[in-house]
Amino acid sequence: MSRINECILYRDFSQGQLLRQMDDLMEHRDEEWDDHRKEEWFFCLHELAELAGQYGFFGNLWHAYLTFLLVSHENPFSKACEIRGQVEGSINELARHDFAIFRELFALDLTALDRKAGGNCAGYFTDYRHEDGNSREFNHRIRDRIVETAACLAASADVQEFWQHMVDFYKDFGVGKFGLHKAFRIVHDEKGQVVISPITRIAHVQLEDLVGYENAKQKLLENTEAFVSGRRANNCLLFGDAGTGKSSSIKGILNRYYDRGLRIIEVYKHQLQDLNEVIAQVKNRNYRFILYMDDLSFEEFETEYKYLKAVIEGGLEKKPENILIYATSNRRHLVRERSSDKLELMDDDDLHSSDTVQEKLSLVYRFGVRIYFGKPDKKEFQHIVKVLAERHGVNMPEDRLFLLANQWELSHGGLTGRTAQQFIDHLLGSASLPDVQQ
Repeated sequence: MSRINECILYRDFSQGQLLRQMDDLMEHRDEEWDDHRKEEWFFCLHELAELAGQYGFFGNLWHAYLTFLLVSHENPFSKACEIRGQVEGSINELARHDFAIFRELFALDLTALDRKAGGNCAGYFTDYRHEDGNSREFNHRIRDRIVETAACLAASADVQEFWQHMVDFYKDFGVGKFGLHKAFRIVHDEKGQVVISPITRIAHVQLEDLVGYENAKQKLLENTEAFVSGRRANNCLLFGDAGTGKSSSIKGILNRYYDRGLRIIEVYKHQLQDLNEVIAQVKNRNYRFILYMDDLSFEEFETEYKYLKAVIEGGLEKKPENILIYATSNRRHLVRERSSDKLELMDDDDLHSSDTVQEKLSLVYRFGVRIYFGKPDKKEFQHIVKVLAERHGVNMPEDRLFLLANQWELSHGGLTGRTAQQFIDHLLGSASLPDVQQ
């Protein structure tokens, strides 16, 4: 029987076809290979090269691939260790049983198999080098940690050391898609089922990148710090003028607290009906999830907000402690109010005329923290421009810088942080401005 079929926890890998093919070659390594076996070997090398291109792996690609399988596989052991680290119980012995088998896979001599196939390419795969090292799937920090862990696993003196390296990875990053990615979106598979899918390209915004709004950022930080620390925290609404940094603040929060297990799931308005299924998929994980709703608002004829109200404070089931809702909106009350709603309040013939208004206003009150982001005044706008110019190396006399900035904002959205950033980007891309030095 194949050795990989003896594994107890680590089975049925989603990207395990290459492992099965290599295992088949290992079973027949003491035989003479026919053309079919040789072709199978070179196809395995092809697959390793493809994985290197997709994930940015370097060094020993076989070891990187095996490590990728281990850090991606969700099972009772890996999910118990995610973010928390070492756990007690018999599950550790089951993991060690499987890791003993994987140590044999790590010890596979690619050069010997390559010789049987009449090839001379194995050396390129045990010391693979990238032209640019980019990964289409992972950020560099995750990719580098996988490659580093691969080297540690290969050098492990025994199963216990191998086990410890895996526990350390699960503690620092987690496992599977939630461990290897920061942000996610909701999609539906071919059967119409809700799937939480990773977003592989996200903006690496830091809170420090947002100039000003110190009080607003501090309120957001305090609430999020409480959340990731396991203390009581509130759902949060960031409202105010467009272009003032509401969305950037949320992205900055993600990048600051990702190391402590914070993850964000982006939810669009038409997906609110999927919230219960999303919550069911993440409520028992060791991460902290923010359900992020950007530019949230509802017209008077839209009723999707009722799904959101029910999720926040409705139903018999207790709200999971590892989930909060963060939303941004240009509207303070989220739901557009009609003037007729207010007139109905004056109608003595309708005893329940205020229900419409109260139902709409009740949504915003379900956000315990509400933070206002307003447009800066002229002086604050110029301060933002000055800081951004210094940050990006724009060397220009201050009076000219402010003159150009004032001219720009008049026709590009007014006094906002976004307008200031767009103005600086314009300067950086304008070869026609000789006094812009970078």
